[in-house]
Amino acid sequence: MKRWLIAAFMAVMLLGGCGGSTPKVAKLAAADVVLAFGDSLTYGTGAKAEESYPAVLSRLLGRSVVRAGVPGEQTAGGLQRLPGALDEHQPRLVIVCLGGNDMLRKGSREATEANLRAMLKEIRGRGLDAVLVGVPAPGLITSTPDFYEKLAREFGIPYEGKVVTSVLYKPELKSDPIHPNADGYRRMAEAIAKLLRDAGAV
Repeated sequence: MKRWLIAAFMAVMLLGGCGGSTPKVAKLAAADVVLAFGDSLTYGTGAKAEESYPAVLSRLLGRSVVRAGVPGEQTAGGLQRLPGALDEHQPRLVIVCLGGNDMLRKGSREATEANLRAMLKEIRGRGLDAVLVGVPAPGLITSTPDFYEKLAREFGIPYEGKVVTSVLYKPELKSDPIHPNADGYRRMAEAIAKLLRDAGAV
């Protein structure tokens, strides 16, 4: 009986530790570049350029954050574009926020997951740190698909899976049904900044 209790206690402790701590990344030097890579959510559709989440994040972190967002882009296009963006900007850390347009166009979730996995492999294969931001599937009552968290666990990288859904549920934080306004992008930037601090980036 005592052995069973000990085993149960250890199992609870192990489970409690899973997901409780943010995976670590290398500390960013003052001159290091962060690449914010994605679609319209990264571009900042619905707000001014200086109100986009990468611009706000740059001010919060005191680091250069490149706004590499292409409105309307799906993960297949992002996968093709990524190597050139990495070559051009030479980042130390890459924030990936893609997949919403795949879901809006009712694309295969398996293909979306595969494309995101290939992007993360490209980033990690170059010895760079990555952060993944999940986006919700379209719908009145929705949540972020579980493949985002699955990929973050697979690669052992920091993951923010709540803020975009939270913002898009609040009319006062949106410029239209699928895009934040300036206040919404600020919420995104604050959540990602907190994640990066928890991960040891700054």
